[in-house]
Formats: sequence, structure tokens, C-alpha cells
Amino acid sequence: MNGLDWSVLIGYFAVMVAIGVWSHKRVDDVSDFFTAGGKMPWWLSGISHHMSGYSAVMFTGYAGIAYTYGVTSFVTWSFPIALGVAIGSKLFAPRINRLRSRLHVASPLEYLKNRYNLPTQQALAWSGMLLKIVDVAAKWAAIATLLSVFTGITLNQGILITGVITGIYCTIGGLWADALTELGQFVIQLLAGVAMFVAVVMKLGDHGGFFGVWDEPALQGHGKPLVGPYGTVFLLAFLFIKLFEYNGGMLNQAQRYMATANAREAARGARLSAVLWLVWPVVLFFPMWMSPLLVESQKADGSDSYALMTEQLLPHGLLGLVIVGFFSHTMAMCSSDANAIAAVFTRDVAPVLSKRARGWGQRSGLLAARLTTVIFLGLSMAVATQVDSPTFKDIITVVIKWVAGLMGPIAIPMMLGLLRPFRRSGPTAALTSWGLGLVAFWLVNYPISWSVEGGVPLEYQVSIPLAVSLVLYIVVGYLKPEDTPERLAIIERVNTDGDGDDASGAAAAIPTPAGGVDDAVGRSRVGD
Repeated sequence: MNGLDWSVLIGYFAVMVAIGVWSHKRVDDVSDFFTAGGKMPWWLSGISHHMSGYSAVMFTGYAGIAYTYGVTSFVTWSFPIALGVAIGSKLFAPRINRLRSRLHVASPLEYLKNRYNLPTQQALAWSGMLLKIVDVAAKWAAIATLLSVFTGITLNQGILITGVITGIYCTIGGLWADALTELGQFVIQLLAGVAMFVAVVMKLGDHGGFFGVWDEPALQGHGKPLVGPYGTVFLLAFLFIKLFEYNGGMLNQAQRYMATANAREAARGARLSAVLWLVWPVVLFFPMWMSPLLVESQKADGSDSYALMTEQLLPHGLLGLVIVGFFSHTMAMCSSDANAIAAVFTRDVAPVLSKRARGWGQRSGLLAARLTTVIFLGLSMAVATQVDSPTFKDIITVVIKWVAGLMGPIAIPMMLGLLRPFRRSGPTAALTSWGLGLVAFWLVNYPISWSVEGGVPLEYQVSIPLAVSLVLYIVVGYLKPEDTPERLAIIERVNTDGDGDDASGAAAAIPTPAGGVDDAVGRSRVGD
């Protein structure tokens, strides 16, 4: 990097902070901070939903998969996301939006105390927060890895720089700041991605051109959709996982659905995100598929290949723009995660831990939300320094194995609890599926994997916990139905068409923060 590249990077950071300061004026209460007050236009929600699903892991971990295996990086990652979000635009987006518009919740998990009970909500809230700390830590480590390639600074210095800048704008501006910076980041990503695509295509003349390049020995097998550990079972498992994860199971995407004015707008935003996931990653991945022809990775997993290629192919200025693109991916996802976890802690956890928190007004609640955001970012940054330790292995292991494997047991009760076909499943089914799903993750990833020659294949490590949770949620609900009138009222409230608060004939209570529920924890009033 030279002075021009540094100017682009510093200018980007300054713009992000400026957006946060501007967004601060639009945040008057907790609802504005966590759900944009339900005033976000559908197209901004869709772009924000799309951008909050990226991070620099794509340019490190998935760049390594593309370097080693080729197009399977797209087939087994962004294609399942696109299909999952398309399905979710009909199945989940409208219902999650109604959680805000009809039940007036500010956290995606807030409705669970009434849908199940308080212990279920707390179990999912705590495990979700802990998983997000690890997930975001992997993303800090990914962007710091890229930054070290370009600038030579240490991993910890890179984590500190990106974390502090992200913390400034997302803490003061809330979800509005996240969405507006993600819009700017989308434009930057568009310019940087096209620049890199063109630079690589121009290099292919020496290797048979755009179509003949696939015959090169270095790309042997790169055109196959499913290779190595990324086979059919992995694809099907990942499709199922991404259906839940990118439609709200990881919380931050759920907020984008909640932020629109009504259910129809949430569905439109989801459809836009699905189209972007289907089309745009092809442009980003193509240079990665060609990388074995152009660079020789210095790391065994190929995770530095994209950064090396960028340094070699792009002139200064454009190089800085691509580096800004790396930052924009990671900062978009990490800021949205921080906002989601702050919502969960402020609305779902703190009122249970503290009597004082139950009496928070708009001013004190907003202050608590911002403080929680800072604490979450700090914890994830601290964990990020340990990502390459024996416990976490490497970046892609954390993201694929830990996040995909642990997301299912948390998301199954949260997501399926919205749907009528699963109305018989109550707190017993939810807690059983959650607890034994976590046990299944531990067994297949550690004791069983250690005792099997070569270890348990990756596709089973990530799919078995979700499958266990899903089966138990359905079976226990059938054997021990807990579909009380109060719970049925909530399900009807989020499933009935129409966007008015009174559209449902069966009304449900408007949930209060978790600590505000009395000794009949989780009850809703019927017929308000």
C-alpha cells in the first residue's frame, strides 16, 4: 500500500463515523436503535440483509476453498443462502415482521417468553449470545489477517483498528447506522468487485481466454460443483442450515425483517436479498477460482490467495478500494451482530438479572443498549485473538463447524415456533431439542470424531446437531403437546394476513421485557 491506498482507507473510516453521527439524530428510543422504528424502506432492508451476511471470511476462508476446489465454493455457500432466503421470504420474513408490528417486541427472541416460557427464552438468549461472540471473533480475525498481508501490522492491531471504528458508528447510530453504512458498503463492494473481475479477465488471455481457461492443469477439477469434503450431503445440510440461519436464526437478519413497515415490505426485501445472493457472489468468486493460475498461496489452506492476487493485479488506489471492500464486508456483519446481541441482552436478559433493568425508561434503555453494544464488541475482539489457538483451530473451522453446527439447536425453537404446523411444540419440546442438539454437536465434533479414523466428515459435524434438534422438537411436541390457548393466540397473531395490529381475530398480549413478566411467566392475555 502507498499513500493513495491509505487515503482511500482512512477516508472510508471517516465516512463510516460520519454516517454514525448523522444516524444518531434518528435514534430517539430503543425501538429506533434496534428496529429502525419500523420505518426502513424495503429496498434498504434487502440490501442491508444481503450485506450483513458477508464478512472478510469470504476473502480468506472461502477464498481458500475456491483456490483449492473451485466453483464448489459458490455451489455450497451462496447458492444455498439464495435459495434459503427465497424460501424464507414467504415462510419467515412476514411473520418475523409481525413480531414487531403486532407484538411490539424489539428483540427477535423477546416473543419466546410468551410462546414458550422464560427458561426457554433465557436458554436460547444466552447460548445465542455466546455463539455470536465466537462467530464475530472469527470475522475480526479474518479481516485482521487480510490487513496484515497488505500493511504488515499484527493480527491484534488489525482487530483493534477495525473493532474500534465499527464500535463508534454502530453504537451511536444503531440499526439506522448499520443499514446506511451497509448501503455505502454495497456500492464500494460493487466497484471493487468489478475492478477485480476485470483485472483477472484481462490476465486470462495467456491461459486460453475466458472459456478455455478451465482446461488449464492448475484448474483441474475446479469446474465441478461438488468436490472434496463438499459433497451432496454437505450441500443439502448447508441448504437446511442456511434456511434457518439467514432468515433470523442468527438474529441480525431477523432485525432487517422487523425494520420494515409491514409484512409485505419485509417479504420484498427478502426477495431482493435472495436475488443478490444468487447473482453477485459469482462476480466475487470468479477471481478466486482463477487464483491458482495467478498466484501461489503461502498458506496451506490458500486463505491468503485473494489478498496476494489483489496486490499483484491492481494499481494503487484501486488496491485501496478493494481493501476497503474487505473492511466493508466485515464491519457490516459485525455491526449488525452487535446490534442484535445488544437487543437480546437489553430486552431479554438484563430484566431477568436486574430489578432495576425492568424499570428502564427510554433514555436509560437506550444508554444500556449502547453500553451493551460496546461490551459485546470488546468481548468478541478479545476472543478473536485466540481464533488460531488449538481450541478454535482456524477461521474457516470456526465459521463452518461451530457456527453452522451450533446454530441449529438455537434456531429450531425460535423459527419453527412461528409456524402453525408446530403449534403443539411447547417449552418441553423447545428445551429438549435445544439441549440435546448441543450435546449432539459436542459428541460428533469431539469424542466421536476423535475415535473415528480420519474424524467425522464435515457434513455430518454440521448437520447432525440440527437434525437431532429438528426431530426432537417435532416428536416431543407430538408426544407432549403444550398448545395452550395463550400460545395459540400468539401463533395466530403472527400468521394472519393483513398488516394492521388488529388484523387477527385472536389477539395476543404485547410482550414486555423479560423481567416484566409476573409469576405466571410467559402468559399472554387473550382478547385485548
